[in-house]
Amino acid sequence: MTEIQDKPRTTSSSSLDIAPVTGYIGAQIGGVDLREAQPAAVVDEIQDALHKYKVLFFRDQQIGHAEQVAFARQFGAVTPAHPHEENPPEGFPEILPIDSRRYEQNLGRKRTSYDHSWHTDVTALVNPPAASILRADILPPYGGDTAWTNLVAAYEGLPRQLRELADAIDIKHQFAPRAAEGSERARKVAETNLVTFHPAVRVHPVTGERALFVSPGFTRGAREIRGFSPEQSEKILSLLWAEATRVEYTVRFRWAPGSVAFWDNRATAHLAIADAGHLGHDRVLYRVTLEGDVPRGVDGRESELISGTPFYGS
Repeated sequence: MTEIQDKPRTTSSSSLDIAPVTGYIGAQIGGVDLREAQPAAVVDEIQDALHKYKVLFFRDQQIGHAEQVAFARQFGAVTPAHPHEENPPEGFPEILPIDSRRYEQNLGRKRTSYDHSWHTDVTALVNPPAASILRADILPPYGGDTAWTNLVAAYEGLPRQLRELADAIDIKHQFAPRAAEGSERARKVAETNLVTFHPAVRVHPVTGERALFVSPGFTRGAREIRGFSPEQSEKILSLLWAEATRVEYTVRFRWAPGSVAFWDNRATAHLAIADAGHLGHDRVLYRVTLEGDVPRGVDGRESELISGTPFYGS
């Protein structure tokens, strides 16, 4: 995975400084202050860059909860923090704390994230978030990076016969509970019981690109492909997971004070690297998500809701 630390050479002559950072995914964006409402042309430029590079990185941004939510609203409807979030910051129901202190309290040990596997955000929903925006607040002196992978590149890199198989199958996504028994979070997970069958390949509603939609963090628990036995499902999923997370399709981001990452949840998966929890340092970031559409496969079929409800924003 390529690590992002210093700003690379700028390759754009537009109003923004747009600097690609790897061959397949990621660009660092300069020339914008996220505290301010952006002109429509700049919003369009950021949106276009997001679709092209899949994840965008902003440095040295002095924003809080209100500015983060306001920035997100320029790109779509902002959802509540999470279907299972029971305690967002007061006054900001849209904000999900990614907070090692909470994980230590709820799970009995300090962790970088609830989910230390590759995943696309909340794909157990029938309409997973379209995009996510994550802001750094408290950081360890080292460690705690995040990586992203380009699922469009992963699909395009498959052999033709494997692409054709992936085009035709539907995979079960469900939320695996990660909560202490008897906790409020465990109750919400059980009551919501999010389960959806999604096409293994989804067509991006804006770009028309095909992305490998396998989200290991939400499909490992079920390990189920419609029409296949558990053993067959396991082998096919393992193969697709490996292809989706090949190192050449990834980028690794080193957080710093003022860092913000904005990613297209319809074309990426990401990984909170589990190398900071054992150090005893706190790591706190804040996430907001944009309302998503119901995925469609290459033949136009839509995802099928099994349990739960769609998740809408405002």
